Amino acid sequence: MNTLIKRRDFLKVIGLGAASLAVPGCTAGIQRLAGETSRNRPNIVLIMADDMGYSDIGCYGGEIQTPNLDKLAANGLRFTQFYNTARCCPTRASLMTGLYPHQTGMGWMTAADLGHYGYRGDLNNKCVTIAEVLNKFGYSTYMTGKWHLTYDKYWDGPKHSWPRQRGFDRFYGTISGGGSYFNPKVLTRDNTRIKAPSENYYYTDAISGNAARFITEHNQSKSDEPFFLYVAYTSPHWPLHAKPDDIAKYKGKYMKGWDTLRAER
Repeated sequence: MNTLIKRRDFLKVIGLGAASLAVPGCTAGIQRLAGETSRNRPNIVLIMADDMGYSDIGCYGGEIQTPNLDKLAANGLRFTQFYNTARCCPTRASLMTGLYPHQTGMGWMTAADLGHYGYRGDLNNKCVTIAEVLNKFGYSTYMTGKWHLTYDKYWDGPKHSWPRQRGFDRFYGTISGGGSYFNPKVLTRDNTRIKAPSENYYYTDAISGNAARFITEHNQSKSDEPFFLYVAYTSPHWPLHAKPDDIAKYKGKYMKGWDTLRAER
């Protein structure tokens, strides 16, 4: 199966209808779902961009064309006041657990265990991920993309904080943070290291393609059961790799400078 699908096409595959749970206090909501039949439980798709400014997308005034994201916004809720921790790992820890990042051991990054409870660089065993909770209530759980919640990123080391060990049934992506979009060095399927194809590979498309694959295969074998899908793009995180066609399309767009762009938005 071809797993190189464009991000915009993936948004069409999921029907332009992604729902995300508000993780704090989500257990009570999930318990209410437990009383429903599988057919009445909603599928949940949580999509995350990396280092993207809120005004970068079209519906918030950005100059880049993002038609499918704009459709999601038009048919859903748009927020005018929202916050994050401005760092990769703490943000992801809070998103996955509903806790303050220090409560999970992820008060900083995953570079090392700093010896303090809130700065272990690794998800601790006192927190529970949304995937672990949903798993208990009959959801199949899938993830594609960037994990970045453990300093144990090598395949011959501990994997207690990897996606498969923290509630996800299937995983395709990278355990660590940023890297090449054309040849990611730490590409992983479940708990196994894999190599990116040498030709025409682009990580953003591969994240989308594997997400679409998980949905397709779920519908083929478990169509009567709900699923949770977490799609965590590395884009537009450094090193800002883009396809030649996209670079050409917006060539010169940013030559006017940040101050002018800010005023235009």
